[in-house]
Amino acid sequence: MKDREFVRLEAEPSSLEIDLKRLAVFVIDMQNAFVSKGGMFDLWGFDISTIPAVIGPINKIMNAARTKGVRIIHFSLALSPDAQEVGPMSTFYYDKMLQSYREKPEMRDSLLMKGTWGAETIDELKPRQDEILIEKPRFSAFIGTGLDSLLRSHDIKYLVFTGVATNICVESSLRDACHREYLPILISDASAASPPSSQESTIANVIQCFGWVTDTEKLLKILQ
Repeated sequence: MKDREFVRLEAEPSSLEIDLKRLAVFVIDMQNAFVSKGGMFDLWGFDISTIPAVIGPINKIMNAARTKGVRIIHFSLALSPDAQEVGPMSTFYYDKMLQSYREKPEMRDSLLMKGTWGAETIDELKPRQDEILIEKPRFSAFIGTGLDSLLRSHDIKYLVFTGVATNICVESSLRDACHREYLPILISDASAASPPSSQESTIANVIQCFGWVTDTEKLLKILQ
Protein backbone atom coordinates (compact mmCIF):
# COMPACT_ATOMS: atom_id res chain seq x y z
CA MET A 1 0.00 0.00 0.00
CA LYS A 2 1.39 3.38 -0.96
CA ASP A 3 0.37 4.93 2.37
CA ARG A 4 2.61 2.49 4.24
CA GLU A 5 6.39 2.64 4.59
CA PHE A 6 7.88 -0.59 5.87
CA VAL A 7 11.48 -0.84 7.08
CA ARG A 8 13.37 -3.46 9.07
CA LEU A 9 14.91 -2.47 12.42
CA GLU A 10 17.83 -4.47 13.77
CA ALA A 11 17.08 -5.26 17.40
CA GLU A 12 17.05 -7.93 20.09
CA PRO A 13 15.71 -10.59 20.42
CA SER A 14 15.09 -10.35 16.66
CA SER A 15 14.78 -7.79 13.90
CA LEU A 16 11.41 -6.13 13.55
CA GLU A 17 9.53 -4.93 10.47
CA ILE A 18 8.09 -1.49 11.18
CA ASP A 19 5.61 0.68 9.35
CA LEU A 20 7.02 4.19 9.79
CA LYS A 21 3.55 5.63 9.18
CA ARG A 22 2.43 3.93 12.43
CA LEU A 23 5.48 4.77 14.55
CA ALA A 24 5.68 7.17 17.52
CA VAL A 25 8.60 8.24 19.69
CA PHE A 26 8.06 8.55 23.45
CA VAL A 27 10.25 10.92 25.47
CA ILE A 28 9.54 10.05 29.09
CA ASP A 29 10.16 12.28 32.12
CA MET A 30 13.20 14.20 30.91
CA GLN A 31 12.48 16.72 33.64
CA ASN A 32 14.81 18.78 35.80
CA ALA A 33 13.70 16.86 38.92
CA PHE A 34 15.17 13.65 37.51
CA VAL A 35 17.90 14.81 35.15
CA SER A 36 19.47 18.05 36.36
CA LYS A 37 21.95 18.92 39.07
CA GLY A 38 19.98 20.54 41.86
CA GLY A 39 16.88 18.55 40.92
CA MET A 40 14.93 16.23 43.22
CA PHE A 41 16.88 13.05 42.47
CA ASP A 42 20.20 14.82 42.84
CA LEU A 43 19.20 16.41 46.16
CA TRP A 44 17.91 13.09 47.44
CA GLY A 45 21.28 11.50 46.76
CA PHE A 46 20.36 9.39 43.73
CA ASP A 47 23.17 8.60 41.31
CA ILE A 48 22.28 10.60 38.20
CA SER A 49 25.74 10.33 36.65
CA THR A 50 24.59 8.31 33.61
CA ILE A 51 21.47 10.36 32.87
CA PRO A 52 22.97 13.39 31.04
CA ALA A 53 24.52 11.00 28.50
CA VAL A 54 21.07 10.19 27.04
CA ILE A 55 20.28 13.82 26.15
CA GLY A 56 22.35 13.73 22.96
CA PRO A 57 20.88 10.46 21.64
CA ILE A 58 17.33 11.59 22.39
CA ASN A 59 17.98 14.86 20.58
CA LYS A 60 19.22 12.97 17.51
CA ILE A 61 16.17 10.72 17.56
CA MET A 62 13.80 13.67 17.93
CA ASN A 63 15.42 15.57 15.07
CA ALA A 64 15.31 12.54 12.78
CA ALA A 65 11.70 11.82 13.72
CA ARG A 66 10.68 15.40 13.00
CA THR A 67 12.35 15.30 9.59
CA LYS A 68 10.65 12.01 8.78
CA GLY A 69 7.25 13.11 10.04
CA VAL A 70 7.18 10.58 12.87
CA ARG A 71 5.03 11.66 15.80
CA ILE A 72 6.82 12.58 19.07
CA ILE A 73 4.97 12.42 22.39
CA HIS A 74 6.52 13.89 25.54
CA PHE A 75 5.58 12.86 29.07
CA SER A 76 6.11 14.42 32.47
CA LEU A 77 5.18 13.65 36.03
CA ALA A 78 3.40 16.69 37.44
CA LEU A 79 1.53 16.69 40.75
CA SER A 80 -0.45 19.04 42.94
CA PRO A 81 1.30 20.34 46.10
CA ASP A 82 -0.63 17.81 48.22
CA ALA A 83 -0.01 14.97 45.72
CA GLN A 84 -3.75 14.34 45.67
CA GLU A 85 -3.45 12.56 42.33
CA VAL A 86 -1.71 9.60 43.98
CA GLY A 87 -2.66 9.68 47.67
CA PRO A 88 -1.09 7.61 50.45
CA MET A 89 -0.93 4.43 48.35
CA SER A 90 2.37 5.67 46.94
CA THR A 91 5.15 5.84 49.52
CA PHE A 92 7.52 7.32 46.94
CA TYR A 93 5.30 10.32 46.24
CA TYR A 94 3.15 10.68 49.29
CA ASP A 95 5.76 10.16 51.98
CA LYS A 96 9.15 11.16 50.61
CA MET A 97 8.07 13.96 48.31
CA LEU A 98 5.50 15.48 50.63
CA GLN A 99 7.99 15.34 53.47
CA SER A 100 10.47 17.24 51.33
CA TYR A 101 7.77 19.73 50.26
CA ARG A 102 6.59 20.41 53.81
CA GLU A 103 9.80 20.25 55.77
CA LYS A 104 12.30 21.64 53.27
CA PRO A 105 10.82 24.72 51.57
CA GLU A 106 14.14 25.32 49.85
CA MET A 107 13.56 22.10 47.86
CA ARG A 108 10.08 22.92 46.57
CA ASP A 109 11.17 24.26 43.21
CA SER A 110 13.19 21.08 42.60
CA LEU A 111 10.31 18.61 43.08
CA LEU A 112 7.55 17.48 40.71
CA MET A 113 4.80 19.89 41.69
CA LYS A 114 3.10 21.65 38.80
CA GLY A 115 4.58 25.02 37.90
CA THR A 116 8.00 24.34 39.40
CA TRP A 117 11.39 24.19 37.71
CA GLY A 118 11.67 20.54 38.72
CA ALA A 119 8.54 19.57 36.81
CA GLU A 120 9.69 21.27 33.59
CA THR A 121 11.27 19.41 30.69
CA ILE A 122 14.97 20.18 30.43
CA ASP A 123 15.81 22.99 28.03
CA GLU A 124 17.61 20.73 25.54
CA LEU A 125 14.52 18.57 24.92
CA LYS A 126 11.56 20.90 25.29
CA PRO A 127 8.58 19.94 23.08
CA ARG A 128 7.81 22.01 20.01
CA GLN A 129 4.43 23.72 19.81
CA ASP A 130 3.15 21.10 17.39
CA GLU A 131 4.14 18.20 19.67
CA ILE A 132 2.07 16.64 22.44
CA LEU A 133 3.04 16.86 26.11
CA ILE A 134 1.09 14.56 28.42
CA GLU A 135 1.19 15.07 32.18
CA LYS A 136 0.80 11.77 34.02
CA PRO A 137 0.04 11.05 37.70
CA ARG A 138 1.61 7.58 37.80
CA PHE A 139 4.79 5.87 36.68
CA SER A 140 3.06 4.42 33.61
CA ALA A 141 2.16 6.82 30.80
CA PHE A 142 -1.06 4.85 30.24
CA ILE A 143 -2.54 5.31 33.73
CA GLY A 144 -4.74 8.35 34.30
CA THR A 145 -4.16 9.74 30.79
CA GLY A 146 -5.86 9.49 27.42
CA LEU A 147 -2.78 7.99 25.80
CA ASP A 148 -4.35 4.74 24.62
CA SER A 149 -7.20 6.58 22.90
CA LEU A 150 -4.77 9.06 21.35
CA LEU A 151 -2.58 6.33 19.89
CA ARG A 152 -5.51 4.38 18.48
CA SER A 153 -7.04 7.50 16.94
CA HIS A 154 -3.78 8.06 15.03
CA ASP A 155 -3.42 4.36 14.17
CA ILE A 156 -0.10 4.09 16.02
CA LYS A 157 1.24 0.56 16.56
CA TYR A 158 5.02 0.82 17.09
CA LEU A 159 6.34 2.74 20.11
CA VAL A 160 9.93 3.87 20.61
CA PHE A 161 10.81 4.38 24.29
CA THR A 162 13.42 6.90 25.48
CA GLY A 163 13.90 8.79 28.74
CA VAL A 164 14.13 8.07 32.46
CA ALA A 165 14.11 6.17 34.62
CA THR A 166 14.50 3.00 32.56
CA ASN A 167 13.58 0.73 35.47
CA ILE A 168 10.60 2.77 36.72
CA CYS A 169 8.56 5.02 34.44
CA VAL A 170 10.00 3.76 31.16
CA GLU A 171 9.58 0.10 32.05
CA SER A 172 6.13 0.64 33.59
CA SER A 173 4.96 2.37 30.42
CA LEU A 174 6.58 -0.20 28.15
CA ARG A 175 4.96 -3.13 29.98
CA ASP A 176 1.56 -1.48 29.75
CA ALA A 177 2.11 -0.85 26.05
CA CYS A 178 2.86 -4.54 25.54
CA HIS A 179 -0.26 -5.55 27.47
CA ARG A 180 -2.33 -3.27 25.22
CA GLU A 181 -0.91 -5.01 22.13
CA TYR A 182 1.39 -2.23 20.94
CA LEU A 183 4.89 -3.17 19.79
CA PRO A 184 7.35 -1.43 22.17
CA ILE A 185 11.00 -0.76 21.36
CA LEU A 186 13.44 0.34 24.07
CA ILE A 187 16.42 2.45 22.94
CA SER A 188 19.17 1.31 25.29
CA ASP A 189 21.50 4.32 24.97
CA ALA A 190 18.63 6.86 24.98
CA SER A 191 17.30 5.73 28.35
CA ALA A 192 18.93 5.69 31.77
CA ALA A 193 18.27 4.30 35.23
CA SER A 194 19.01 5.50 38.73
CA PRO A 195 20.87 3.63 40.08
CA PRO A 196 22.66 2.80 36.81
CA SER A 197 22.84 -0.89 37.79
CA SER A 198 19.09 -1.17 37.14
CA GLN A 199 19.51 -0.52 33.41
CA GLU A 200 20.58 -4.04 32.46
CA SER A 201 17.75 -5.61 34.44
CA THR A 202 15.11 -3.75 32.44
CA ILE A 203 16.87 -4.50 29.16
CA ALA A 204 16.80 -8.21 30.02
CA ASN A 205 13.11 -8.02 30.96
CA VAL A 206 12.19 -6.36 27.68
CA ILE A 207 14.14 -8.80 25.53
CA GLN A 208 12.71 -11.78 27.37
CA CYS A 209 9.04 -10.81 27.56
CA PHE A 210 7.88 -7.34 26.64
CA GLY A 211 9.33 -6.07 23.37
CA TRP A 212 12.52 -5.22 21.54
CA VAL A 213 15.77 -3.45 22.41
CA THR A 214 18.00 -1.53 20.01
CA ASP A 215 20.26 1.53 20.05
CA THR A 216 20.16 5.03 18.62
CA GLU A 217 22.41 4.26 15.65
CA LYS A 218 20.20 1.42 14.44
CA LEU A 219 17.03 3.49 14.89
CA LEU A 220 18.51 6.44 12.99
CA LYS A 221 19.29 4.15 10.05
CA ILE A 222 15.60 3.50 9.48
CA LEU A 223 14.60 7.12 10.11
CA GLN A 224 17.18 8.57 7.74
